[in-house]
Amino acid sequence: MEQNEALNGQGAANLHTDQNEPQNNQSMETLLQESSGVELPQAGEIRRGMIASIGPNQILVSIGAKSEGVIAGRELESLSAEERAALQVGQEVPVYVINAEDENGNVVLSFKRAQEQMTWENVERMLSEEEVIESKITGFNKGGLIVAVGGLRGFVPASQISMARRAVAVGETPEQRWGKMVGEPISVRIVEVDRERRRLILSERAANAESRQSIKERVISELEIGKTYTGRVTSLAEFGAFVNVNGADGLVHLSEISWEHVQHPSEVLEVGQEVKVRVINIDREKKRIGLSIRQLQEDPWQSKVEKFSVGQLVEGVITRLTKFGAFARLEGDLEGLIHISEISDHRIEHPKEVLHDGDVKTLRIIRIDTDQHRIGLSLRKVDSGAFADKDFKLLMNEGKEDAAPPETPQK
Repeated sequence: MEQNEALNGQGAANLHTDQNEPQNNQSMETLLQESSGVELPQAGEIRRGMIASIGPNQILVSIGAKSEGVIAGRELESLSAEERAALQVGQEVPVYVINAEDENGNVVLSFKRAQEQMTWENVERMLSEEEVIESKITGFNKGGLIVAVGGLRGFVPASQISMARRAVAVGETPEQRWGKMVGEPISVRIVEVDRERRRLILSERAANAESRQSIKERVISELEIGKTYTGRVTSLAEFGAFVNVNGADGLVHLSEISWEHVQHPSEVLEVGQEVKVRVINIDREKKRIGLSIRQLQEDPWQSKVEKFSVGQLVEGVITRLTKFGAFARLEGDLEGLIHISEISDHRIEHPKEVLHDGDVKTLRIIRIDTDQHRIGLSLRKVDSGAFADKDFKLLMNEGKEDAAPPETPQK
């Protein structure tokens, strides 16, 4: 009887386990489904989070990823006593994701980096909107004045200081010329932003120019989309260059400067340079002018791709592999993409299962997008019957050229 009770007990235990197991699986699946909708943190992004706890060695911040990020180490030490005292549990703060997952599985955050990044984004906005900034002179050097702009130090070169202020700047040394101006209010406009070099150039003269807004309204009413004008570069930023056309500034976005890849406008342009520009859009409500320099230049890609056509077989060198496909360099240094679905007839998880950097392959062109400058290639369609007729005609044409007799010289 004791044995039966033991067996019954074991059966009950097994039954209990079997009943719980699907429930555990169910809860795990539910958790995975819920977590799949969460946008996980990425290194380099700024998030708004809620301070969960403040300790002597770390601050935990909830960033909405069902986990908490940590501010610790040097980042925590860099906060002043006043900054730490201002932080409270439950307070919402911007944080910069330094590492989405460190060796301990923590999301590493930075409060300082977030503030700095947001400040640079703000001054870039001020530049694009041509905002006039009211501030104070905080210092000087031999070249001009130092002005505070949202926690950054901006520089006003002597040439950009107003005539009225320069008229009273007398003396042989910078101290004599500019020293007495420290603490004075000043109106400035941002004319150049270079975040990488931490360069912020300001102009008092531009801020004091006569009714810039009314001038811009007049110019916008006169400009025509598609027409070409001569302008002068007035300022440079990471996202493009501003060019003054007939008295109003328009933006040449980085992508509209050149057909070649440009990382910063300073690679091809400089302030004061005269350039030809085409008006590509006008936002009359926001009073913004979009300009292009590259549209006045011949597109080298178009001339290189003229010799190719959809369905053509070409030789390509594999240059790089990604999880979504492989890139191949064709004749004329053109690059095309072999999507992972066009590499093999059977399913593969990654192009490296079939291809390697440096491989020379015969490929078929399946798409040419002239607007986006993209060429679609296929490895699996090289022997496709859908292109048999085209291949046969090409082969016949090549045979005729090879069989053609040499021309007989005329007597």
